[in-house]
Amino acid sequence: MKKRMSLAVSLVVFVFFVMVLSVVIVGLCIYLLDSIFDISFLKSGILEFFAMLLISVSIGTSITALLSRWMVKPVRNLIEAIEDVAKGDFSVTVKGSNIPELESLAASFNKMVRELAGIEMLRVDFINNFSHEFKTPIVSIKGFAKLLKEGGLTSEEAQEYLDIIIQESQRLVDLSTYVLNLSKVENTEIISGKEVYALDEQIRRAILILEPKWSAKNLSVDVDLESINIYNNAPLLQQIWVNLLDNAIKFTDNGGKLQVSLRRINSSMRFCLRDNGHGMDEETKQHIFDKFYQGDTSHTTIGNGLGLTLVKKIIGLCNGHIEVESSLRKGSSFTVFLPLGMPMVNMRG
Repeated sequence: MKKRMSLAVSLVVFVFFVMVLSVVIVGLCIYLLDSIFDISFLKSGILEFFAMLLISVSIGTSITALLSRWMVKPVRNLIEAIEDVAKGDFSVTVKGSNIPELESLAASFNKMVRELAGIEMLRVDFINNFSHEFKTPIVSIKGFAKLLKEGGLTSEEAQEYLDIIIQESQRLVDLSTYVLNLSKVENTEIISGKEVYALDEQIRRAILILEPKWSAKNLSVDVDLESINIYNNAPLLQQIWVNLLDNAIKFTDNGGKLQVSLRRINSSMRFCLRDNGHGMDEETKQHIFDKFYQGDTSHTTIGNGLGLTLVKKIIGLCNGHIEVESSLRKGSSFTVFLPLGMPMVNMRG
């Protein structure tokens, strides 16, 4: 690979080249003039020095002015690109240079612009999706409230409309809660409020919290939890288990089965949740952690597409990771790996 000079070396070489070239041109001019005209008076000490100095400066300045346009062109292009980005254009890119520092600067700038473009896209998508998710239940509540106000309904119809209003109101509450929790997690860098507690008991409580939902669908829940203590923020981790379980219940048909397991692996833990529900195709698996994404549109009325996003954010904040395996009509499995925390955390036995 061709070796490129650094910026400092390039400047030194550039200045030296200009000086040498100026002296050579001056010497050549004096030699030619001396061979044609009698300019011996210039060779008398001080006059010769000042004449060479004046001519050298003039020629050197001219050469520098010409070559500097080529030298600073990458910087000038970068400045123009920065001005475009400041105006909101995230499609601009800058070309590299033969100078390593400028090449690195161009690469960093292009990477920054790509990330800004991605953030802008996510921001626009979030606003559009949030507006839609927030507006839909409000329109529904307004419509059924008007029907109730107009009267002329049977008691069964009135009760049905009231149930819908309650359900849509709960959707708004859940959406607001998810957005607030997600915003809090995204703006958290260090987890506070950590304590040592029984992780297996916390997962059991999460299963009991959702008992009305899985009982209503006649789901069987196979629980195999190893007794493990963990050092972390309990309310934060509770959101992981509740959201994963709620998601599995939602996408498992009546009479289906859930399998929940917890194991210790050295200084970490592995939580696995399997279901025999609908499963996912490859495209859905690639987007399930995106905000407001819901691969199965038949379930959009009972979700908001933020649960799994929140789960992944919390797991990342805890220095863990999550793995997903799924096949259409064969179910899905979500596996969470988290560090147990401080050395004092030991398996309860």
